[in-house]
Amino acid sequence: MIKHLLSAADLDLDSATLVLDTATEMAAMASREVKKLPTLRGRTVVNLFYEDSTRTRVSFETAAKRLSADVINFSAKGSSVEKGESLKDTALTLQAMGIDGVVVRHPASGAPTTLSQWVDGSIINAGDGTHEHPTQALLDAYTMRSRLGQLKGLRVTIVGDVLHSRVARSNMLLLTTLGAEVTMVSPPTLVPVGARDWPAKVSYDLDAALPDSDVVMMLRVQRERMTEAYFPSTREYARRYGLDVRRMKLLPEHAIIMHPGPMIRGMEIAPEVADSPRSTIVEQVANGVSVRMACLYLLLGGRSL
Repeated sequence: MIKHLLSAADLDLDSATLVLDTATEMAAMASREVKKLPTLRGRTVVNLFYEDSTRTRVSFETAAKRLSADVINFSAKGSSVEKGESLKDTALTLQAMGIDGVVVRHPASGAPTTLSQWVDGSIINAGDGTHEHPTQALLDAYTMRSRLGQLKGLRVTIVGDVLHSRVARSNMLLLTTLGAEVTMVSPPTLVPVGARDWPAKVSYDLDAALPDSDVVMMLRVQRERMTEAYFPSTREYARRYGLDVRRMKLLPEHAIIMHPGPMIRGMEIAPEVADSPRSTIVEQVANGVSVRMACLYLLLGGRSL
């Protein structure tokens, strides 16, 4: 049993499968006229976001409200953080208010783990620095299973800015636990030191990896985290690592295309590819609500992970 969801590595095969199966039950509720369960009535969830993120924050807010929780949205902008309040003092304030769960996004890797030492309620990591984003990995795995039927033995190619991607790390950990084979494809300058020790293959050749892929997951190029030039130009990046129509034709017929968003059309992925029937980008957003409902339900609703 775990109390917090700080890393994809917190989940073993059984607990990860339980989250995905619970998300399937939650997704069925989306077709009802009243999309609400009383499970978390009387519980309070805080969305504690030190970085802007419309997609993830709204997804968690929708998920908590569908479970009837009271939701408080906290943005660092315009708060006491701008006056110099520390993470610990913010945590102690939340603790004093009797918060049941905290969904935290923070620019510093490890901030959710530190927060978990000061707050009695459950902590869910909604993205910390370049470290991890476990619920994104869960919704990606859920989307793959929904489209392709199973995860064991699936060949997943993750492409792009691996160095700065918490999505890549969490996916690699979770997908490996679930029995998938992961290949990272990236410019050499965007491969982290120590990547050779990961449970994943590393390649610099996208064209060679695509014919053997059941899933290709494009990553966002995180320019805001780059302090130097990691590739010559946007055009050069697109030429070598962008997914265009020609490259899409190299994929097996059943293969799907994913992107965690927000995406840069024309650089990371061509508009025709992003909008093609093979793309799951919009599905991923919808599935995110079901998966986050499952996480909140299991962590705060009294069932064991």
